[in-house]
Amino acid sequence: MSIDPKTYTPPDGLLAGRVILITGANDGIGRALALAAARLGGQVVLHGRNTAGLEKVYDEIEAIDGAPRPSIAVLDLANANAEAYQSLAASLDDEFGRLDGLVVNAAILGERFAIEQYDAVLWQRVMHVNLTTAFALTQICLPLLRRADDPSVVYTTSSVGRRGKAFWGAYAVSKFGIEGLSQVLADEHRHSALRSNCVNPGATRTKMRLAAYPAEDRSVLKGPDEVLAPYLYLLGPDSRGVTGQSVDAQ
Repeated sequence: MSIDPKTYTPPDGLLAGRVILITGANDGIGRALALAAARLGGQVVLHGRNTAGLEKVYDEIEAIDGAPRPSIAVLDLANANAEAYQSLAASLDDEFGRLDGLVVNAAILGERFAIEQYDAVLWQRVMHVNLTTAFALTQICLPLLRRADDPSVVYTTSSVGRRGKAFWGAYAVSKFGIEGLSQVLADEHRHSALRSNCVNPGATRTKMRLAAYPAEDRSVLKGPDEVLAPYLYLLGPDSRGVTGQSVDAQ
């Protein structure tokens, strides 16, 4: 990897002509990435479960001069069944016929408890939302991704998904799973154009970070728009051939 993803400066029009689905696009890193991708010419598909939140981001993109009109994909990952995923893929197929980029960013924190104290039902929910739905969405989108010339899948990971840390419970384990999912997908497609990578945004001023560290001084944290360089690098043509990696934004 000759380019440092942390310091990457995307050229104008980097994502022109590329259709990119971003999960969790109504807030935080997902929202910031959607706006940045649109400014770079990307045809953004905004995913979330909150229609009002997605419509707000939609309006923000519409106000960007020259940005392609975005699309909205409302899907509650916690409760979606196979039919809902198939409906999403069919809608994307009808509207675009392909996907050039898939950013799996949506996740929930759960609770910061010791393993001994962790509620089993909550554990299952966190694992489902953070990992099982990532698998399901990836699987249903693969036929669309294969139709693109330079398809890229990017997963949001975490430092606690690389080395376990006390009291991070299901969230940490789910991110270990995300790292594994990305690596398996990359190896399965090592002889094709499709690439799969992870980005660890690091400490970022998001609602999830606030829930995890309520007493933290948020003024010292980077904003969501300050950790996007690796995402944009991996979604664009400058990262062709880069796959199976897990990179840091900070």
